[in-house]
This record gives sequence, structure tokens and C-alpha cells, in this order.
Amino acid sequence: MKELRQVTSNAAVLDRADVDTDQIIPKQFLKRIERSGYGEFLFFDWMKDPAFELHRPEYRGAQILVAGRNFACGSSREHAAWALEDYGFRAILAPSYSDIFRSNAVKSGLAPLELPEPQLDELKAAVAAHNELTVDLEALEITHPDGLRVPIELDDYVRETLIRGLDDVARTLRREERIAAYEATTAPRVDTTALAG
Repeated sequence: MKELRQVTSNAAVLDRADVDTDQIIPKQFLKRIERSGYGEFLFFDWMKDPAFELHRPEYRGAQILVAGRNFACGSSREHAAWALEDYGFRAILAPSYSDIFRSNAVKSGLAPLELPEPQLDELKAAVAAHNELTVDLEALEITHPDGLRVPIELDDYVRETLIRGLDDVARTLRREERIAAYEATTAPRVDTTALAG
């Protein structure tokens, strides 16, 4: 997983409430188990519409997505987070998310940041005037070149996960010496080398 300390980018605004995971990545693309290659199918049905927000030239290459309330509700597919990350987004700003999506996003290296609607409205207005934001997870703030500063809250576990790029395996491997020391001094409850006869 890639570290995410800070990202400076233009932002894409998808000002729609209740965008569910079926809209983010439709079911017909969930047949693989790899975590990559889903970006081309992001918002597949909506992308057919030339007027869809993400087709706007000023949103091309955006690494920050500004979304509406209850973003990524619906089914628990982790493919939704994979598709957003594979498309190029590193941070999502929304008033609220489904809990399962929030967890899947963090495990994918994607920062799901929750902001009150008045602060999001300020950011959207700033982006409309000059499309650039910096999301800084170390400083815990979002800044705009015109001077707007919006504080963000992130629990310590999520912040460390994103800043250090720690997936569950990497987090476990950080404790490898302690695990080995425990295993060396503790007899197993079951003989794992014995074959059932």
C-alpha cells in the first residue's frame, strides 16, 4: 500500500447524495480477485453520459473527490474502494460514508475524510474559483491557495495506516520479532506437525 501523507491536486466535485457501491462499480465487474484494473469501470453507467461530472476538463487527473452525504452506501463490496483508488483518487471529502466503505477505503490506501456540509460548501466554492486543494494528513488540514484552511479529524489508527502505508499484513510484520519471541517461549496447544492417522 502506498503512503499517503499529503496530496495536492485539482478536485472533482460529485455533488450527489447516496451514491451507492453499485453505481461506483457495477456487479458485472466483480469477477476478479485482484485489487487493480477496476478504475476503468468506475461509475461505469454514469460515464456513458457525456454530461457526467467526471468528464469535465477541469476534473481530469483529479486525486481528490468531493462527494455528497452517505457516499458509498449499499453493498459491502471492497471493489468500490479499489476502483476509486485505481482511477487515481487518493482522498475523498464527504459529509458521511457507510462504515464498511470507510474501512475498505483505508485498507486500500484511500483517505475517506468526513467534513460538515458548511465546510464542504466552502471548499466547493474555493475549487470553483481556483481548482486546487492540498489534503495534509500529517498537519490534519485541507488548504486552498487562496488561504482557506479546513481542519480535519482522523483517528490515530487510520492516520498511521494511511501515512505509513500499512495494510493488515504490513502492520502484523512490524510485530514479527514479538511474535517469534512468543512462539519460541510458548508451547503450542496442538501438535501442528502430527498427521492424522
